[in-house]
Amino acid sequence: MIQLIAFLGNPGREYEYNRHNAGRLLARRLPFYSSLNWQKKFKGLYAAHEGHHFLLPETFMNLSGESVFAAASFFKIKVDEILIVHDELELPMGTVSLKFSGGLGGHNGLRSMKACFGTADFWRLRIGIGRPDSREPGKGGHPGSGVGIIDWVLTDFAAAEEPLLTTVLDAAAGLLMQAISQEPESLLPEWKKKSINREGE
Repeated sequence: MIQLIAFLGNPGREYEYNRHNAGRLLARRLPFYSSLNWQKKFKGLYAAHEGHHFLLPETFMNLSGESVFAAASFFKIKVDEILIVHDELELPMGTVSLKFSGGLGGHNGLRSMKACFGTADFWRLRIGIGRPDSREPGKGGHPGSGVGIIDWVLTDFAAAEEPLLTTVLDAAAGLLMQAISQEPESLLPEWKKKSINREGE
């Protein structure tokens, strides 16, 4: 069972609505978010709810594993009981995915997790943000636009993407609630790579 949920991103208002902060944006969509008592702990903001531990690392993305490791060590939580919520370049905008272990896809937050824990065997809830060189309209930037990966992930979601983003985050929040209330393995067939449209279907 999942015990610790960490929402990856960068702290600070200038990064708040960046694509790279999709994980942190999801935290706000939890039905009990407003009732959480966030405290500065474990190099981040920590809260507990109904036996689960929630963490917003404040270390910046490339060191976020340090925050998660500190919390997991304190509560004696095993690495396979951790769920990392993060943005995913390799999934198009509008896609939500639940995954256990696997590659890191060049994601600095996941690299930090592996460096701190010595393994990549943790759960991931991935929110697709697309790539800047995507050739599918609306699923990444325009071909030949010259937008690099770093610039892409550190820019805000476009206004035109907000309706879809809201629907995606709501769907992902529902998935998270299921993942912490039952065995997450049972959700893998449906949520391996699920496309969410604006009606949530």
